[in-house]
Parts: sequence; C-alpha cells; structure tokens
Amino acid sequence: MRGLTPLALSSALLLALTGCPDSPSPNDAGGDSAVDAPMSYHDPLSAPAEPTLTPSSFSGASACKDCHPGQYAEWRTSMHAYSMVDPVYRQLVRLRQTAFDGAQDQFCLQCHSAIATRGGEIVPNFAFEDLSPIALEGITCESCHRVASIARPYNSGHVLDPDGPIRGPLRNPDVSVYHESEYSPMFESSEFCGACHDVREANGVPLERPYQEWVQSPAQTAGPTCQGCHMPTYRGATVPGGTERDLHRHRFVGLDLPLSPNFISPDDEAAMATEIRDLLGTAASLEIHAQSRQPGTRLDTLVTVHNLINGHNLPTGSTFLRQIWIEVIAQDALGRVLYETGTLDANGDLRDRYSALDPYGDSDLVSLGSRLLDAHGEPTVLSWEAAEHVSSTIPALQARTFTFFVPTAADTTGPVTITARLRLRTHPPFLLRLLELDELIDRVQTYDLASATVDVDLSPP
Repeated sequence: MRGLTPLALSSALLLALTGCPDSPSPNDAGGDSAVDAPMSYHDPLSAPAEPTLTPSSFSGASACKDCHPGQYAEWRTSMHAYSMVDPVYRQLVRLRQTAFDGAQDQFCLQCHSAIATRGGEIVPNFAFEDLSPIALEGITCESCHRVASIARPYNSGHVLDPDGPIRGPLRNPDVSVYHESEYSPMFESSEFCGACHDVREANGVPLERPYQEWVQSPAQTAGPTCQGCHMPTYRGATVPGGTERDLHRHRFVGLDLPLSPNFISPDDEAAMATEIRDLLGTAASLEIHAQSRQPGTRLDTLVTVHNLINGHNLPTGSTFLRQIWIEVIAQDALGRVLYETGTLDANGDLRDRYSALDPYGDSDLVSLGSRLLDAHGEPTVLSWEAAEHVSSTIPALQARTFTFFVPTAADTTGPVTITARLRLRTHPPFLLRLLELDELIDRVQTYDLASATVDVDLSPP
C-alpha cells in the first residue's frame, strides 16, 4: 500500500476491515458512521469552536527541567510525552480527517493536546508539522499541573487555569520563586486520570472506560487509586535540596513502549520494559484442568483465567485495538501436535477475520479484548464507525473459564501435554500494515501474562 493517498488508504482500510472483499463498504450500503454521526465535533470545555485560552500562556516542559530534573527525565520517556508524535496515533488521526474532511479533528486532540485544542491550533485538516512546540509536547507538565478542577470524568474533562498556581498532590509544597504552588486533593483521585482516560465517541459510544471500571471495582473502596499502581511512590525531593517526602514517578507505566525506535534511549527503553513486565506480572493467573480419558476420545480441557487486578478489567483502555488471547497447544508423548488454538499465522497475525493468510482459520480462538461494531453489526477498528462496543474483558478480581476439546486418536501415545498461555500485545500486525507502518511491527512487544501446563494420562480401554 505504499504511496496511497489518505483517501485511498482510508478506503483500503475500510474494505480490508470488513473481512468481505465482495461486500459493499458501510458508506456504499447507506452506511451510518460517517454519514449519520455529527459532521463536526465541538465541546464547550475541551473542543471549543472558538479558542478559550492562549497556548503561549503555558510553559513547555523544558521550563520545568532545571528545577525538576528527575520528574522531567521520567516524563520525557513516558507515553504522555509520546502522545503527539506516536505514528500510529497520527495515522489514525489522518484517517479520521479523511472521513470527516477535518470536521472532527478536535475529537482525538482534546486529550492528546488539550492546550492546542483549546487554544485554537487544531483547525480542520490541521497538519502536525505546523503545530507549535507546546502543542507537540502533548500531555506536558502544565496540561496536568495547571488543572483547577474536574468538570467530568471523560473526554478531557479538566478545567485548565493558565493563570493559576501550579497544583499537585503535595501538602505544604516548597516555596518557589518561579511559580505559586498549591496542594489539591484531586491529584490523589482516580477521577483525575479518568477525565482523559475514559473516552466517549462523538456519537456517545463508550470507547475506553478504565475509570468507570475502577468505580465499579473493589479498589474504589479499598484502594489503590490509578496513581498507586501507575505512578508508584519513592522517597525524594521535588527540587534539588528541597524537602524530602514521598513522591510519585512520572513515567506513568502501563502497557505501552514507544514504537518509534529513536524516541527514547536504549537504556530508558530497557528500564521501561522491565517496569512494564513487573507490572504485568501481577495482572493474571491461569489454571488448566483435564481428566484422563481413553485414546480415541477427546480431552475436555478447562482453562480458567483470573484477573488479579483489583482496580480495573483485564485488559483495559483501548481494548478494541489491543489483543489479548489464550493460546492452547496439546502434544502427545512423541511431540506430535494434536490441537492448537491461539497460534499465529506466518504474518504474525491471529488466525481470525483479519488474517490475510488464514482468515477465520482458528474457530476456537478466545480473545479477551473487545470489538467495535458498526451500524450493520460488522466489526471495525475505526472508532468513528462504531455503533456498539462489545466487551469480553474480565472485571476486577473475577475469573472466566473456557472449554477446549483436544482430540486424540486410537494410537495416540500418552501422556498428552497441554500448555496454555495468556498472551497480550499492544498492536495487531495487520493494523500496522494497513496504516503503512510495517517497519514498526517488529517493535511490538508480546507479553505472556500467565501460563500453565498439565500432563494428561491416556487410560487403556
């Protein structure tokens, strides 16, 4: 698909994601998403039709660096700093620009660059290359620390106050000659994170809801908050020589590593990868149960996945783009594969509707993410095409059991070894290819959240 115009790329993507090359696209069939959805997107708070602030009223992160070198260094490697330069995000924004001729350009930008969106820089069919430095910093220091209040817990619900003090979670902050400082309890709340991390489409379809999951979880009453896991505490000072106290890390560890190879140093990337694996290592467990049977019969295999996270579903966030699935492989004593599901095709894709090599080839595939459905009930990964969001995620501290049927033959040599893995990755390769970002596929990390193995004897007749 090299060299496609944005319009051609959009058309190719829409066609490929239907999974039916001979079927009309949603728009050809009197489609509903780009036709029936509002043709423009504005919100008085987060995406105003006219600017409500001046971007030059905010300082860039470099202004904070000298006094807060540790916090700056952590932020610089974070997905917050990556939010406006991420090539996957940029390409999806361009596709949305094509779908609505720029009339909904403020939708994604309202969170990714609140200062630019409210400051009038995000106009229809804007170009990333033309934005100011403060706009391209994305979720920069003052995007959070100039927040005065929270108007709603979704879609950039923060109220920005460029003339107010620098607010944060520290009681009795050290006095600064550069700015007024003020303690605000909202920085200790999950709602503060939910104001951007919960996302509702322009037509009201909920896309991401980690905060609402937290509200419904055991953590809502027993803790922790979002910050407790994703901004762990350490002992230190906000400025060199300042008061020592408990501080929060500003790397905002979650699931993602930057896919752009030169965004952070190899050392920082390795450190982030370790932190991610440590966090994910506490996310899930897996059990297998299968009873002994005679050769020539099937082994009914139960795989139970436990969500060990007490604050949100497994997975959470943009689950319609993430992939989390169960891989099961059964082999006899001679190493012959009797059964497999959740394995990948030669392109590295799951063998589902989006596989170019083996579409629908894995009828037993169990995915634990979610699906967006358009108005015709067809899956899509384009959020603006969605009329419904169907989730298969597992709620906090709950479990789900799945049954797999492993066939054996009369001459199968036991024991049969059955191995199961719960696997997760941030981006499906098919999507990166469709976005013309093939070079990033090898950068995608696949994590094994949990695994288990059981040997099943074959009883003689």
